Amino acid sequence: MFYSRLQVVCNPEYCEILMAEIAESGFDTFMENDTGFEAYAEMEKFDKDRLQEVKSRYQLQTPLEFFHDRVPKQNWNEQWEKSYEPIIVEDKCLIRASFHQIERKYPWEIIITPKMSFGTGHHQTTYLMVKAQMNLDHKGKRVMDAGCGTAILSIMASKLGASQVEAFDIDEWSMVNGKENAEVNHCANIRLQQGTIHEVQIEGKFDIVLANINKNVLLAEIREYQKFLNVGGHLLISGFYEHDIDDLKNECAQYNLAEISSDSRETWASVLFRKN
Repeated sequence: MFYSRLQVVCNPEYCEILMAEIAESGFDTFMENDTGFEAYAEMEKFDKDRLQEVKSRYQLQTPLEFFHDRVPKQNWNEQWEKSYEPIIVEDKCLIRASFHQIERKYPWEIIITPKMSFGTGHHQTTYLMVKAQMNLDHKGKRVMDAGCGTAILSIMASKLGASQVEAFDIDEWSMVNGKENAEVNHCANIRLQQGTIHEVQIEGKFDIVLANINKNVLLAEIREYQKFLNVGGHLLISGFYEHDIDDLKNECAQYNLAEISSDSRETWASVLFRKN
């Protein structure tokens, strides 16, 4: 059996956003490399027009090349595991795979089964989100994780004392991987659903909303997030660059979301807002 392979040559800081965009065209397996990443889909089972639209849009922002070929089916996950390294966030939180043997103990530890869903901790935005979470009171709080990927932020919220976590993602593979990660971390208070914020079944208000998505999705959905946020609640977002902060602040200001703090890492940014 053969698979379609898309080799993407791009700047490293665009890898995660491009993988998220390309996933929506039908590719479901990704491996990063020194020049960008590779994406795989069953032969011809991807939306060529949508893929071309992604390429055209991002070529306006960064040098970008796509190369197509076909390869025999193989165990890409096994290959990816060989290069998966543990991450330590601010010397407080260890993010590792089950096969990593780490003797040193950290205040927090998250086990992520590396199956190529988004959010392994390696990207700067995931790092920024986990870092910010450790400085935010989660005890007894109700938390929403929008675009949860591996559910790493949901797991962090649960470990920090959240009473309930509602997580969702449009990607079916993220649901499988997220549930597995929640189980291996013994986080029984996380509920995962597949779909957009308009499609999933969520009721009531939340004390914290987490969203590590790209800028365009955030700008389109902040209006929805704030509807679910309690007065005095917090919205923590990332997935965008430092130069995008003002655009997101302006959008949040329309809904009485005031900036509390911001952070950056290698040009990527995160911002914490409070609903007044």
